[in-house]
Amino acid sequence: MPTPKAMPTITKTPRQLGYRFPAEWEKQQATFFSWPRPEGISFPARYHLIGAQLCEIVKQIALRQDVRINVPNENWQHIVTQQLKSAGVKMPRVHFHHIPTNEAWCRDHGPAFLIKNNKLAVVDWGFNAWGGKYPPYDDDDRVPTHIADQLKIRPVFHPGIVMEGGAVDFNGRGTILTTTDCLLNRNRNPHLSREDIETYLKDFYGQSHVCWLTGGIEGDDTDGHIDDLARFINPTTIAFAVESNPSDKNHRVLKRVRKQLDTLRDQDGNPFTILELPMPAPLVIDNQRCPATYLNFLFVNNALLVPIFGDRKNDKLALKTLQSNLPDHEVIGLRCDEIIWGLGAIHCLTQQMPAGA
Repeated sequence: MPTPKAMPTITKTPRQLGYRFPAEWEKQQATFFSWPRPEGISFPARYHLIGAQLCEIVKQIALRQDVRINVPNENWQHIVTQQLKSAGVKMPRVHFHHIPTNEAWCRDHGPAFLIKNNKLAVVDWGFNAWGGKYPPYDDDDRVPTHIADQLKIRPVFHPGIVMEGGAVDFNGRGTILTTTDCLLNRNRNPHLSREDIETYLKDFYGQSHVCWLTGGIEGDDTDGHIDDLARFINPTTIAFAVESNPSDKNHRVLKRVRKQLDTLRDQDGNPFTILELPMPAPLVIDNQRCPATYLNFLFVNNALLVPIFGDRKNDKLALKTLQSNLPDHEVIGLRCDEIIWGLGAIHCLTQQMPAGA
């Protein structure tokens, strides 16, 4: 596919130009993945166990919208195609991009798609593998502009700072939810103050208000991504996990965050409704506590895909609670007890592309 012609230098921010990052429950045209490979470091010694769960996620999405998968070359396209066909995936909805990646976490290295009057734009934030923890990450850092080139999307904005998609969540009315643990960590943008970060968030996501929480769950190697901690399910409601066992390491952290949630206000100065979910039973693999949480869910068209972990009682309660609060969506539980070995789940693996022209 030919590369689009270069665009003139952009002197205004997305917010100034009228672009915004839509809420995840708004209409989508596709979901992006970066397919994991055995030479990656995300699934050491257990790569062979994740395929069935990964294919089931793709299968559910392809029933509702397009799926776009980054693979390094035609050989890997063939390998992944055979995996998906064997799993019964609706293949006419699956499209491949020959874009090399280092790891599979497309939420964090993929493009942030903005929209204005059905016209799409892309923000290509810097990516440094969660504070330089997992080099190399040069291929991942180039993914957003490669996707924009292949899809002929312009403009592409380059803020020039590090930002990860899993660090932010949006209510669709101008509010961003995030954590101090991640975005103010010195391993991301040590030269920027909290006020500077807020300005970048508002300017390049096209939003008006930022809500901060402090905390992160046990096993999360991202320094506290919000998509493991607290998520919007509509413009006024935040879903949040509660750990009832006082001896669990998450208990004190989540109790503190719960109090913080009561103090938050939206873009209009109103408090949020807080929907409490359980935490699953601790999931430990090879002596590693994994960041299992039901909050790493993904909205797709008319459905919510929720990671579950084989904890029958809490899996059932989490799905029931979400379904009762999302009557217009089908809430679907998908096993992620193997995928979570990579320290991420459904939301971490994906990046949505909103419907546009």
